[in-house]
Amino acid sequence: MHDTIIALASGAGRAGVAVLRLSGPKSAEILRLISRKKLPEPRIATLLSLYDAQGVEVDKALVLLFRAPNSFTGEDVVELHIHGGRANLGEVMQICLDTGLCRLARPGEFSRQAFDNGKMDLTEAEGLCDLIEAETEAQRKQALRLMTGELGGLSKAWRLSLIECLAQLEAYIDFPDEDIPGGLIQTVLLNITDLKQNLSKHLESAKQAQRVREGFRVVLLGAPNSGKSTLLNALVKRDASIVSAIAGTTRDIVEVSLILDGQLVWIADTAGLHESDNDIEREGMRRAILRAEEADLRIGLVSGESEIAATFGLLREGDILAWSKTDLWSPKLQGRIEKAGIAQIMIAAKSGSGLDDMQRMLSEIIGHESREFEAAPLTRERHKVAVESAIDAIDTILQNPSAPAALTCENIRMAARNLAAISGEIGVEDVLDKVFSSFCIGK
Repeated sequence: MHDTIIALASGAGRAGVAVLRLSGPKSAEILRLISRKKLPEPRIATLLSLYDAQGVEVDKALVLLFRAPNSFTGEDVVELHIHGGRANLGEVMQICLDTGLCRLARPGEFSRQAFDNGKMDLTEAEGLCDLIEAETEAQRKQALRLMTGELGGLSKAWRLSLIECLAQLEAYIDFPDEDIPGGLIQTVLLNITDLKQNLSKHLESAKQAQRVREGFRVVLLGAPNSGKSTLLNALVKRDASIVSAIAGTTRDIVEVSLILDGQLVWIADTAGLHESDNDIEREGMRRAILRAEEADLRIGLVSGESEIAATFGLLREGDILAWSKTDLWSPKLQGRIEKAGIAQIMIAAKSGSGLDDMQRMLSEIIGHESREFEAAPLTRERHKVAVESAIDAIDTILQNPSAPAALTCENIRMAARNLAAISGEIGVEDVLDKVFSSFCIGK
């Protein structure tokens, strides 16, 4: 049985109304003690006065009682809609704690109760957390898909198809003399092949889903004074990075977020790339190169041919090369870059010239990468690892089609266990602790 817990369920700070939530077997008893009234009807909003242990009225509250299992957590739940001043909030919470029947909730503990009581699976809990934290429309839509059980339901269907294959093979092993349909092994292998193709399709979309949740990462690269900091400030419309004529002003990574067409984008300004004996500058360049390797898009800024070598080597097909000094540009240089499949643009971020074109180019690239996709969103690394592990187990089966049926059964079990971990059905206690500890207190 869970402890009875209490926490602020609404936003922190002063407000007209704040919501205190109690959940657990003693919730109704606490309400009876602090209201000194008989309990209201479940799910009927009732105005009650709340009193401390000495009988002094503390506040009037709109009260809701939800009886187990018909509540968010699956436990008895009480919501106290009180006046939202900080002092009042603290006093009402204290009179609840003074009953000795409840304690302060830990981060994510309400949702953990809901999970333990079968009110949601692990992917739905993750979707709820993502929905609370969503900053963009793309994140909101993706979180809602997860919260409504799209991935959890799909992972359970995948696991069920494996269990059906397993049942057929185990019947073949346990009852070899019975009338087992011919070609059973081949049928199982065919079904497993179809499942692998389905898993692979969803795995291909994992990177897109993670970009929506975590943000699309862009890195600005170039020699000192090539205009990286100026471009960053122009894109985010504020002085986020120091701009100076002194080479080496930016030595560490300066990363700023913005919302572009409903998508979260992180843009990183980096240290200028050049030959240097200064240990600090060299460390800054090392970090710039590392960030370039991890980024979803690289924008190289060059002001002339002499700067191309250091920057161009870090760009990949689909990246952008921005000419920041148009008087040094030539058709010869343009042709050289076109062969590499890298988009080119001319900008002068300080004056604003070319900035609209740059934003339009970014919108097209990011919009293409983060477009809505049919596959259920594998938004976290653990989702991706679970599907990859299941595919590996299936590959072992398909690469050894004549292996003993008992060995094939074991590999099917392994694949099924990996898929069950997605929705939190088996063996994920350490994962549960990590997931729910990331929630805010009161959720």
